[in-house]
Amino acid sequence: MSHKKIPLAGVIGHPISHSLSPALHGYWLRQYGLAGHYVPMDVAPEDLEPVLRGLHKAGFVGCNITIPHKEAALALADEVTERARLIGSANTLVLGADGRIHADNTDGFGFIANLKQSAPEWEPGAGPAAVLGAGGASRAIIVSLLEAGAPEIRLCNRTRARAEALAEAFGPKVKVYDWADAASIFDRVATAINTTSLGMAGQPPFDISLDLLPATALAADIVYVPLVTAFLQKAQARGCKIVDGLGMLLHQGRPGFERWFGQTPEVTDALRAEVLGK
Repeated sequence: MSHKKIPLAGVIGHPISHSLSPALHGYWLRQYGLAGHYVPMDVAPEDLEPVLRGLHKAGFVGCNITIPHKEAALALADEVTERARLIGSANTLVLGADGRIHADNTDGFGFIANLKQSAPEWEPGAGPAAVLGAGGASRAIIVSLLEAGAPEIRLCNRTRARAEALAEAFGPKVKVYDWADAASIFDRVATAINTTSLGMAGQPPFDISLDLLPATALAADIVYVPLVTAFLQKAQARGCKIVDGLGMLLHQGRPGFERWFGQTPEVTDALRAEVLGK
């Protein structure tokens, strides 16, 4: 008699205990009554390659990748999507039965899907987008904003060289501003995004003026601890529609779940409550 293997997936990081992904995927597995398991895996950088190469033998159909492995996972993959290549890192792997590793990056997808769900009236093409910070998430967000039709991206980072490198990678639509002029990037924008850790629990305060931010702009943060960051509080006080960072995390999990377990999952209020309760 043949036994059908129960699909396994998980998240690999170092450390991993903080990850909300097991709560997210575990909720969906229960919600849809699917056979499958999703487990956190703490893997040191020097063990990443042997672990990834052997996972399919243990019944794994894929995994998420988080800090500090996202660039390394991209380099180890046998096939890479165009968006993962543009972003320069992978967060979602699909493993073939033969062990081939297919890498994708769903961070930009998660970011845009979250904005569209939370603010259906948002028009990315209505004006420039202001992006604070030039880390890994910023790269994914720039790729997705350009794809969504933002006419210009104003990028501002404490270390200007990092912002310059991104502008070079993505062309003339990305304009770099000095950190000293951070307040000026919000003038007449349609979208304002904070990808820095300023205002996050345990980090320095968010002290950039939003006096030029129009009340018509959509303001989003990628941090979700606290849920309403200082940046979002300030934007809300100006009359802006705000979107917190938790939705991005929830939406970026959807493409992987669909590929591994064969079900398109939904992001609902009940899911948010469940993941926040962890």
